Amino acid sequence: MNEMNAFQGKHVLVLGLAKSGFAAAKLLKSYGAQVVVNDRTPFEENEQAKVLSNEGYEVICGEHPLSLLDRPTDFVVKNPGIPYSNPIVSEAVKREIPVITEVEIAGLVSRAEMIGITGSNGKTTTTTLIGEMLQNSGREPVVAGNIGTVLSEVADRSKASEIIVAELSSFQLMGTQAFAPKIAVLLNLFEAHLDYHGSFEDYAAAKGKIFGNQQESDFAVYNQDDEAVLNLVLQSKGTKVPFSVKSECPEGAYIKAGSLYFKGEEIISLKEIVLPGQHNLENILAAVAASKLAGAKNEQIQKTLKTFTGVKHRLQYVDTIQGRKFYNDSKATNILATQKAISAFGQKIILLAGGLDRGNEFDDLVPQLKQVKTIVLFGQTAPKLERAAKAAGIEDIKLVDNVEEAVPAAYQSSAEGDVILLSPACASWDQFKTFEQRGDIFINSVHKLK
Repeated sequence: MNEMNAFQGKHVLVLGLAKSGFAAAKLLKSYGAQVVVNDRTPFEENEQAKVLSNEGYEVICGEHPLSLLDRPTDFVVKNPGIPYSNPIVSEAVKREIPVITEVEIAGLVSRAEMIGITGSNGKTTTTTLIGEMLQNSGREPVVAGNIGTVLSEVADRSKASEIIVAELSSFQLMGTQAFAPKIAVLLNLFEAHLDYHGSFEDYAAAKGKIFGNQQESDFAVYNQDDEAVLNLVLQSKGTKVPFSVKSECPEGAYIKAGSLYFKGEEIISLKEIVLPGQHNLENILAAVAASKLAGAKNEQIQKTLKTFTGVKHRLQYVDTIQGRKFYNDSKATNILATQKAISAFGQKIILLAGGLDRGNEFDDLVPQLKQVKTIVLFGQTAPKLERAAKAAGIEDIKLVDNVEEAVPAAYQSSAEGDVILLSPACASWDQFKTFEQRGDIFINSVHKLK
């Protein structure tokens, strides 16, 4: 629905810049709002603030003064990363000033229907799959949101013929009031971001907002195997469309006799799907359900699943060298992600792991490490991971200085048919700026082996 007039003449405080705040400020002003921008980074170091100031915006930098709320303020648009414990945010809530994120704005200005995807794990893979499945299917998909493109910016220039496929975080969804995607997808729920939300209940409630405003003409795609998801989907007034890897669900997507089905129709044999892992099978089922509801053709779904090898840095197939398959899972920045990555393979693997030490041990990883024949360790956590590897009975343990050294060391210990997997179980910041940089170095090191 396009409700740009909702902003005409409104007094808006945009709190926090980065990509989403910068885009929100410009969009709101273009619709006639009176915008004040506030960012914590000092003005002399803040290039975005300088741009807005030169364009005539009132910009206050260096702190978040509570006195800003003493001015007329119809609502606050908050950068998703700013917690509700921030004094100016909590004061706005106390004064009953609406606090929203730019996702709420996107829902108001979009001319296109929207598919919203959220969950603790698998959002980016599922979002990317849906986008590819809808290509050449008579729809014009535009992928946006938490995946890297500002949603309100995309929504503002959208056309009615398009469909926006949006990855949504709990941080973004928590700041919504009327936002309602035509198709809402909830993949799973695990304990995450509790430092931000305070409790699992509050985290789940934020995720559940993706369903809260849906009407009878909408669709709620949900994981039938996840009890927490089952509780949240009840909020949707739309048609419920389940997916399951454990049981047949005739109203949704499921596995039967080695094939993937949607509402009784066989879509593809599992043998033809190239993306590995049980967790990715859940993502695939969700993507098939959502894309079929949005009009995807079976041929395009099949083509996607026969060729899609993974989103970069997320259990991404890199290459095969002398019968060894290399996978880049640099996004695995915690134990749970590495557990899932190891479990994605049936054979013994060679694991590359290590990184930033956040104080935790790796005892929970020991059961999965029993599937590892060689482990190559680097970074601050190498000694802790070495202890876990010994507890799992791994005899071939190699310690190296970095990922670049880890790749040839892993190759030397490998044999034809092995999987060589980078899945660090740790954040990257001890040696790298980002997990992407770590993954890129792994990919380049694999290519050097040739």
